[in-house]
Amino acid sequence: MSLNHIRPWRNIYRRTSRQIMVGSVPVGGDAPITVQTMTNTLTTDVKATIEQVQRAAEAGADIVRISVPDEASSRALREIVRNVSVPIVADIHFHYKRGIEAAEAGAACLRINPGNIGDAARVKEVIKAARDHNCSIRIGVNAGSLEKHLLDKYGEPTPDAMVESGLDHIKILQDNDFHEFKISCKASDVFMAAAAYQKLAEATDAPIHLGITEAGGLTSGTIKSAIGLGNLLWMGIGDTIRVSLSADPVEEVKVGFEILKSLGLRHRGVNIISCPSCARQGFDVIKTVETLEKRLEHIKTPMSLSIIGCVVNGPGEALMTDVGFTGGGAGSGMVYLAGKQAHKMSNDRMVEHIVEEVEKKAAEIEARMAAEAAAAE
Repeated sequence: MSLNHIRPWRNIYRRTSRQIMVGSVPVGGDAPITVQTMTNTLTTDVKATIEQVQRAAEAGADIVRISVPDEASSRALREIVRNVSVPIVADIHFHYKRGIEAAEAGAACLRINPGNIGDAARVKEVIKAARDHNCSIRIGVNAGSLEKHLLDKYGEPTPDAMVESGLDHIKILQDNDFHEFKISCKASDVFMAAAAYQKLAEATDAPIHLGITEAGGLTSGTIKSAIGLGNLLWMGIGDTIRVSLSADPVEEVKVGFEILKSLGLRHRGVNIISCPSCARQGFDVIKTVETLEKRLEHIKTPMSLSIIGCVVNGPGEALMTDVGFTGGGAGSGMVYLAGKQAHKMSNDRMVEHIVEEVEKKAAEIEARMAAEAAAAE
């Protein structure tokens, strides 16, 4: 039995949204919730940016965003797009011409900020470029850059102000008969962001991009994002996510997938269930898990692995995982396969053996999935 088995009390009923395309990737509707990140290299450093995009893609990123602050970046974007394997979102903030140039350069989506991009006439030119070059648009509302008239009206950034900004911008796109858009309303404050997203979800059927902006470093930002995004996803809100960390973009992708995996919304790679360890452990659990996480990064097949230090919870957890190892005594433990006791294994050979068993199980799952897909055609 696998943890991927669906149980009624685990179901999350997603909000119904329109579906749009970001390049070849569907967003919204019944499409899987996509995971995004953003490069932090200089866009004009084409080689470094391409390498970072590809590393993010290898980690599982479905879409990658790149900042386009100047003309030189627009020129670089053309070469970057040609040399990467995932759709690129061009991040446009202060100059509408960058949006036009990015569309011409091959961006799959343009991210525009209502508080920074300018008046409706400029937005109309960006819309024309997006339509002409088959781009979608993300309306990216941010609590830190709301329009002046909304700050005057509300006195400060509030959920209502953010939603009003987003809906005003939606109207501009719809008035220009443009409907290939998604929307976000990010804030660094978890409560503000969550409240804004809930209001937004009720006000539009557009796909929603989730994010807690400027969340912080790897540890603090992960916790803040898990709380904010996790609660919204649990409510069924969100079609695509980005975890904003002051860290390597690959870490953003990893955290994004872990949030989705924890909620049963997306499955990719090995989900390791492990104990925090204590005096009862029959082997060094922490070191073993750290080693296995690195050794199993190449596995993309969804599957589960339990690594438990002793027999208190080990056998029970192993019943629910594809592969399991429970610590015992005398320098060995028990290997479980598909929830059943299989054989004993010495601690000194455990890591290599578990890697072999996981790779074997992954191959079996892939073969079964391929056979099912062929039978369905």
